[in-house]
Amino acid sequence: MSEQTSTSETPGKNDPADKANKADKDGTTPSRRSVIGWGGAGLALGAAAAGGAVVLARGREDATAPVADTGSAIPFHGTHQAGIATAVQDRLHFAAFDVKTKDREELIQLLKDWTRAAERMTAGHEVGEGAYGGLPEAPPDDTGEALGLPASRLTLTIGFGPSLFDGRFGLAGRRPAALTDLPKFPGDNLDPARSGGDLCVQACADDPQVAVHAIRNLARIGFGKVAVRWSQLGFGKTSSTTPDAQTPRNLFGFKDGTRNIAGTETDRLAKHVWVSGKDVQDGKGADGWMAGGSYLVARRIRMNIETWDRAPLSEQEDVFGRDKKEGAAPGKAKEHDEPFLKAMKPSAHVRLAHPDSNDGATLLRRGYSFTDGTDGLGRLDAGLFFLAYQRDVRTGFIPVQTRLARHDALNQYIQHVGSAVFAIPPGVRDKNDWWGRALFAQA
Repeated sequence: MSEQTSTSETPGKNDPADKANKADKDGTTPSRRSVIGWGGAGLALGAAAAGGAVVLARGREDATAPVADTGSAIPFHGTHQAGIATAVQDRLHFAAFDVKTKDREELIQLLKDWTRAAERMTAGHEVGEGAYGGLPEAPPDDTGEALGLPASRLTLTIGFGPSLFDGRFGLAGRRPAALTDLPKFPGDNLDPARSGGDLCVQACADDPQVAVHAIRNLARIGFGKVAVRWSQLGFGKTSSTTPDAQTPRNLFGFKDGTRNIAGTETDRLAKHVWVSGKDVQDGKGADGWMAGGSYLVARRIRMNIETWDRAPLSEQEDVFGRDKKEGAAPGKAKEHDEPFLKAMKPSAHVRLAHPDSNDGATLLRRGYSFTDGTDGLGRLDAGLFFLAYQRDVRTGFIPVQTRLARHDALNQYIQHVGSAVFAIPPGVRDKNDWWGRALFAQA
């Protein structure tokens, strides 16, 4: 990924004086850091780990435009993690990981290393000391496929699954009550190989290669400590967190989620998305580490494209409760016109999913379309990778999906085949903070 341009007076990456300075800063000789590489940072940077941070390499001196000039870098640090209320990017690479190490300190070090790498990649920089220029005998710190590309509004969002709290790392008493296992809904046909996970990372960007690069490098850093359980590529965002934007269409050709929460609606975000101090006993309870965080439900929804494409237009519009041209509700002219729910069929998707039909339950949606080849029977393996953030799964996704699973006319054209739920911790506040610090500090 592109770096900021340095002045000609700045020592080069391979300058012996520059290497000596780095060694003085972190107590590690340049040759050892280069030989082990970023993937072995947990070993090579043991001395730095005592200080709670990995020393970041200085920016490379290419003739590329600074990230600030492209206007495409989203700040990594903040009260909340980026990638939730952030304006939805065009592409997604989502990965769930199983933790393989049984060593608590090794997991903590991995989370620190991931945080430092995420800081660099979201700013448009390479991981560690970069993709080239080091010792030829050692693997480079960065895989290199994003060299020359801007940050592309990359966001990286981490989450912790229920299985992380099984007692391996002393976290059993820290599992939030809201991080509940989802029930089996009518019609579910879940594939265990595409469900669950100890950790998740959501990479969103406007360039698919930038998103894939981010997940690939985190997986590389975690090699031997974590393993990818499943992953999903997404394109064609199906929702928007930008209030003046039209809702994108899903693979059925319809707009869905018109009332999605906008990233500028701080009151709705506070009410429906962010975990508050009161939710976690003013931050003093077992789940106090979640204040400022959120909860994510991820569902892989297979769409029966071929069956849908043979349905009459009138039936399609009745199923959704919107017209296909504008996305307007029955009797309305525009997408954002307030719908009259009783004008829709009782089984219409919009009517059943609307907050007024669910005691006000509202989700922030960030779903993407996917096509993953064929199913072996001549049909597209395509659909919606549904991502929904909420303040509490028990009062958010579960009651809404229960109603939809029982009555939604759309069910004859879709099937939920993958599922996961994650606790999304608050944001990384500064350079001394790291993903999950509050959780492990209290445990």
